[in-house]
Amino acid sequence: MLFNSIDFMIFFPIVLSIYFVIPKKLRAIWLLIASYYFYMSWNPTYALLIAASTVVTYCSALLIDARSSKGTYKHAKYKKLLLLAALFINLGILGLFKYGNFVIDSIGGLLQALHVTAAPRRFDFLLPVGISFYTFQALGYLIDVYRGDIKAETDPVRYALFVSFFPQLVAGPIERSKNLLSQLKNISVIRLWDAKRVTSGAILMVWGYFMKMVIADRAAILVNTVFDSYQMYGSSELLLAALAFSLQIYCDFGSYSLIAAGSARIMGVELMENFNAPYFARSVRDFWSRWHISLSTWLRDYLYIPLGGNRKGRIRKACNTMIVFLVSGLWHGADWHFVAWGGIHGFYQVAADFLKPCKNKLIEKLQINTECFSWKFLQTLLTYILVVFAWIFFRADNISSSLLYIKRIFTKPTPWLLFNGGIYALGLSRIEMNILFFSTLLLFMADCVRYKMKISIDRFLMRQNLWFEWLAVICAILMIFVFGEYGPAFDSQQFIYFQF
Repeated sequence: MLFNSIDFMIFFPIVLSIYFVIPKKLRAIWLLIASYYFYMSWNPTYALLIAASTVVTYCSALLIDARSSKGTYKHAKYKKLLLLAALFINLGILGLFKYGNFVIDSIGGLLQALHVTAAPRRFDFLLPVGISFYTFQALGYLIDVYRGDIKAETDPVRYALFVSFFPQLVAGPIERSKNLLSQLKNISVIRLWDAKRVTSGAILMVWGYFMKMVIADRAAILVNTVFDSYQMYGSSELLLAALAFSLQIYCDFGSYSLIAAGSARIMGVELMENFNAPYFARSVRDFWSRWHISLSTWLRDYLYIPLGGNRKGRIRKACNTMIVFLVSGLWHGADWHFVAWGGIHGFYQVAADFLKPCKNKLIEKLQINTECFSWKFLQTLLTYILVVFAWIFFRADNISSSLLYIKRIFTKPTPWLLFNGGIYALGLSRIEMNILFFSTLLLFMADCVRYKMKISIDRFLMRQNLWFEWLAVICAILMIFVFGEYGPAFDSQQFIYFQF
């Protein structure tokens, strides 16, 4: 069930209506039922996987917590074995369903290169929606219990709801137990009707729908037209498509996070912020503190720091950084071009660390003012260029296509298309392109507010006079209905991150 589908427009009001009127003690049970129904709308069988992950981590956490108070070497060893077993089971399920065919294809490619005709047989099953998200969320909870950061949750219903809470179930944010689980413990005492909270959540949802249906799905038309037949196009079209993809993936994924946060807030639950004006970042490191924040902080806390972080010298820090970003790339997709995308971002950060002394000396020698607008603008522009370059590897079908795509940018110049109207033959008419440009300008203004004022769009609007707040919301709703992209028979367009 997609957020931008008619089914969800029926499902969510029904869930809310019942949630608001049932006895307080039944709220968690009702949301758990709704969450499993939401997930089973894609494939009922795969609900068994999320149930298995829930049972394994729930029982393992209880056993680990029971041994924590003993304090002996024997019990510490037993705790570690329990943790490793639970990690093995959960990552094994994730690996089988998400990476099984990737491993088989990689082995097949290697055998083919060695001129061996025999090849292993691929698995015949679909990737379960959201498996990477709920697996990481459950494992984060288990590791927190193992470290002693939290106590194991004893209520099976509450914990099952933590793993499967439908607003953020299939595409994040990857919530932490300290945030979401602690709120679910108090769900029976949450004040249900709070006009400001409901208004804030509704504004987030409207803005999310605007980003998805007006911007992301419109940019996707241009992106798909060029990337699917990149051999036919020159530099102008290829550059425009790369820029459009940077817009598409931000609005597509960012919109899901906003709709998830908005719908949860209406029910009295606060989800963590997942995006913070990422294209205003002044370095790649800054970009990752603003982009997919729930994943980047998860990898930092549960992989980078346990590997040693930056505590064991520059070389070890560089290796740890590369490991984290290669894992991040593999998490995003079971293909080598995703690994390459992660590796590129890792290389950016390693190179920045090693070049930092030279950069500082150059700034000092040239007496560059690093506090002025021109320097900050240059940093932002260079960061955006580096990020867009890496996005090409993310969007292309494979590494060879990525390299050929980049090669054509530099070897097939077509500057005249920017002046003869040729860019309007890339799937979007002049009117559609103007709509995309104007809606992107609105997005830029909203991100400016987020970047400069440090507040989200909902809080900014709620600080204004009532007429301005309602005018902005009504205009956004009208633009969604009038300019939103709808598929054949009004089919909803899937979110990009559902494949991860």
